[in-house]
Formats: sequence, C-alpha cells, structure tokens
Amino acid sequence: MAAENLPRLCFIGFGEAGQAFASGLQEAGVKSQSAWDILFPEAAGERLRQAAAALGVRQAISPADALAGADIVISAVTAASSLDAARAAKEHLRPHQFFLDVNSVSPGRKQETAKALLGVARYVDVAVMAPVHPARHRTPLLLAGEYAGTVEPILRALEMNTAIAGPAVGAAAAIKMVRSVMIKGIEALCLECFLAASRAGVEEQIVASLSKSYPGIDWPKVVAYNLERMASHGTRRAAEMEEVADTLRELGVAPLMTAGAVQHHRTMGQLGKIEAVRATLTQGHSDILKAIGKAAADRN
Repeated sequence: MAAENLPRLCFIGFGEAGQAFASGLQEAGVKSQSAWDILFPEAAGERLRQAAAALGVRQAISPADALAGADIVISAVTAASSLDAARAAKEHLRPHQFFLDVNSVSPGRKQETAKALLGVARYVDVAVMAPVHPARHRTPLLLAGEYAGTVEPILRALEMNTAIAGPAVGAAAAIKMVRSVMIKGIEALCLECFLAASRAGVEEQIVASLSKSYPGIDWPKVVAYNLERMASHGTRRAAEMEEVADTLRELGVAPLMTAGAVQHHRTMGQLGKIEAVRATLTQGHSDILKAIGKAAADRN
C-alpha cells in the first residue's frame, strides 16, 4: 500500500496493547498515529507519555483531538472502561471511521457498545487471540460484525493477522471469552496446585506424576510461564475473567471455576507488585513459588 494511502490511526487507551500495535504499525509504514489516554494529563501517565513520544505517536490533549482526522480508531482500554470510553468518544466520531473494539469483554458488552455507536461510526468487534508481544500488530485477531469484511483488507494490507469470526457483533468476543475459561483457568490451577506442592515439599513428585499423565508437557517451564504472566498482568486478567464470568452467565452456564480464577489472578496481580516477587520472575518456578508464598504469608 502506497504511503499516501495508508490509514490514519487513533488509539483510545495507550497501555501495553496500544503501544504494541502502534510500534508494529509504525514499522509497517503507518506514520500518522495519535493517542489519547485518560492518564495523559496525570502524573501517573508519565510512562505512557514517554512511550508515545518514543514511538512517534502524537499525544492528544482530548478525545476530540485524538479522533480528528483518523480513519481507524482502536479502543484498547481496561475491560471495565470499554463502554465508557466509547461513549466519551461518541460525539467526536464520524460515520466513515472504523471503531475497532479490541477490549477483552463479554459479547453482551460488545453488543451494548455497538448499539451505543450505531450510525455514529463503523463498529467492529475485535478479539485479540494471543499476547501482543512479541508479534505486536501481527498478533492473531478475530473480527466480527457488519463491517468486519470491509475493514479486514485494510488491516491485512498493514500486515495484520486477521480472520473473520462472523457477521454478528459478539461472535469474536464469544470465542475469546470462552477460550479464556480454559487458558486463564489453567494458569490459576497451576498456581493453586504448585503453591500447595511447594508448601507440602512434593514439587518433584507432582511434576513427575503430571508428566506421566500429560507426556510432552514441560511442567516446570509451563508453571514458570503461567506464574510470570499472572504476576505481571494479574490485575488486568482478573478484570478480563470477570467478563468471562459475565459471558458464561449470558450463556446460562454457572461460572464456578471462573469465579475462583478471578480471585487467583487478582491476588497474583497484587503480589506481582512486590519487588521480592518481581525479582524471581525470570527464574525457575520453584523460586517464584517460594517468593509468592513468603509474600502472601507476610501480607496475612
């Protein structure tokens, strides 16, 4: 795609996902990028402002300033803020603009957001199906909704890795949310199982037993990876799992296991802020478990 034909992008929310996409898309040739984050005017937003400056992304002074002239708007805020962010942007959006809702929320929330923006912008339900690093803008994305087929060729021309989940808003979100029951549930089970194993002094035996039941899985590596993800992103993942629980309720399924996973992710997000825990996250699972156990005991 010729440089003059590249779309102009706007990010609403400039955390990890927004920065990852912006970085990759810059390298793909998209130079016209703006961003707005509610933390920009605050002292707490210094890290986000520095990231925008380093990436060459224009720091907007308001949602209206960020949205002006954009062809594609990418909403990447916290799960709890997705609808509020869309409503805040609503009066500044234009019918030709694509509004890509990449937030990890329930199908019902996506449908509510699409209804709020009906006739205002071209809403697309987007599910991010893998961690945004290291793939960045090439991270697998599922698209759904009336305008999914219209925006997909544009995104593919930007080297983005997309597939269409279906024509109905919520179809992409449903796949991500239901998948998360297993993916983030397994992470929580790893914490619960191996923290107990550590305290009981039977880690090696548990690894040996699980390796027999599930041959081919490197359990120490898997556990270390899952614990690191929970410690680094537990607060956000807890919010996402609350959306998973809402999805299950929408489908008439009791979120019994998911409710427990919410608490484990939330606790790990809190413990992950402790330096003694963070210092072990690149080490083996045993060191991480010991640090987590001590931090939890000290907190209690």
